[in-house]
Amino acid sequence: MRWAFTHLRRLLLASVACVLGAALLTFLVDPLQLFRPSQLAFYSDDTRVQNAGLIRSQAFDTAFIGTSLAIHFRQSDIDRALGVHSLKLAMTGSNSRQQSFVLDQAIARGAKRVIWEMDDFIFVDAADIEADPYLPVDLYRSTTKGIASYLFSAAMAKESLFTLLRSMPPLKQPLTQAAPYLPVKFALPDVDDIYALPRDVDVARDYNANRALAAFAYITSPVRSRFLGEGYGYEAMIRHFEQDAVGLITRHPDVTFDVYFPPYSILQFVAMRDASPGTLKIVMDLTAVIAQRLTQLPNVRLHDFRAIKAVTHDLSNYGDVIHHSPDVDAKVLQWLASGEYRVDPNKPLASLHELKAQVDAYRLPQP
Repeated sequence: MRWAFTHLRRLLLASVACVLGAALLTFLVDPLQLFRPSQLAFYSDDTRVQNAGLIRSQAFDTAFIGTSLAIHFRQSDIDRALGVHSLKLAMTGSNSRQQSFVLDQAIARGAKRVIWEMDDFIFVDAADIEADPYLPVDLYRSTTKGIASYLFSAAMAKESLFTLLRSMPPLKQPLTQAAPYLPVKFALPDVDDIYALPRDVDVARDYNANRALAAFAYITSPVRSRFLGEGYGYEAMIRHFEQDAVGLITRHPDVTFDVYFPPYSILQFVAMRDASPGTLKIVMDLTAVIAQRLTQLPNVRLHDFRAIKAVTHDLSNYGDVIHHSPDVDAKVLQWLASGEYRVDPNKPLASLHELKAQVDAYRLPQP
């Protein structure tokens, strides 16, 4: 009995030592750079976690946020086009609660300008930020719970060990080259590469009219068309817009907000027109309220790119009905820099009326 107790005690002590050793390794290597910037840093496409570290480790004056429609921008392109020092915080499938929370953290760390890709879908009803299972709010806030979950994470210990091995000169090149193919998250050597398309992407293959029309046929199929309106409820969306967008903007009157409606292809609205007209009405009514409210706020510049016919009707710009090519990314930055499509506060609904007319008149191209 005494022998068994001794071995059990040794096992427990060894286990505690291993756990503490792993936590110390994570603290020293700090793959997220929560505690200090690192020259050994690599980055992850898991943006909901990675953003917590970027906000603490990077120098920036401008925060750039949005959904998958903004995820492929490169910080270097944003900086060059707009003359800023940006931090890209876009998150695929993110909602307004998540975006507002992350922006609040970035503003607290010094962002004086926000560029916000704002689409209607972000305002769908979803969990309150405190109950959100996908965004580690305690990690962003650096609470005791958040820091403990980071330091005592087996996944982070694995990432830390890999980072440490990769820092050794004989292993640096082979492990860096192999990282994208290994079960590690922190594989990107440059912050500019986070969720960015490869520079040699085949644009013609990935963005073309055939893909856009195929996506249109898919989402308007009778067995799937109900999903066009999933989550869309006018009252809830207005409530989240007021709480998450207007609330954030009015709390930070010294921050300039450039908000833009992204250039969906015309097919997105035509899909709603033909297969879910109730959803289209919600979208139009919602964005009318958004345009009227935002243009009255002194620290907001609203840009509407949805009715730029030369882009949105050219289906070769799209990989589906909403996601546009890198060429259009570049145009978006040019439009933001020039202010060419800024919404006039005296005519906040002019671009929306133009969009409505285009949607009503559009006819699908015949084979």
